[in-house]
Amino acid sequence: MEVERVKEDLRKRLKEARYLHSTGVEEVAVDLAYIHGCDPEKADMAGLLHDCARNISEQEMIHECIKYHIPISETEEQCPILLHGKLGAEYAKFRYKVTDCDVLNAIIYHTTGRPNMSLLEKIVFTADFIEPFRKPIPGIDEIRWQAYTNLDHCVLMILESTLKYLQAKKSQIDYLTVETYNYYKAILPETNKI
Repeated sequence: MEVERVKEDLRKRLKEARYLHSTGVEEVAVDLAYIHGCDPEKADMAGLLHDCARNISEQEMIHECIKYHIPISETEEQCPILLHGKLGAEYAKFRYKVTDCDVLNAIIYHTTGRPNMSLLEKIVFTADFIEPFRKPIPGIDEIRWQAYTNLDHCVLMILESTLKYLQAKKSQIDYLTVETYNYYKAILPETNKI
């Protein structure tokens, strides 16, 4: 499905703030794709669709995951909002006819990340964090600068920021986020630990 038709549909399905966030992620993802040598069309679609399952309640997310036979971890049971990436990939396949595995994986892992992410996955993960409509986050200027200069270091900075935030709030932390942090920490040993 072409991008403009996807945007029309998302505009109807998402709240205005979520739609603005999605188009912000789309724009940043395309910019990062050009800078880092990734396919901008894939970045466009993945960025636009990354939150396509955020328009439903957490209970509906669980129901939809059961319907689509999506496995639900213990952490996701306790914090169902984490399911929106997995469910979003299913919606991308069935509603928007996305068949590219890299695009689907970028949607699945845009919140938690995963070890050894593809370039597109890192781009969407990063774009989701730094898009211009985001509320101010401590250290965001440095993170944005790193996004355009050293994507792996940027990913690690985002993971550190996310873990600090979740720890401070005493929130559930998905094991995949911790595994992703440990992976990027190991390949970038010169950085400080959180």
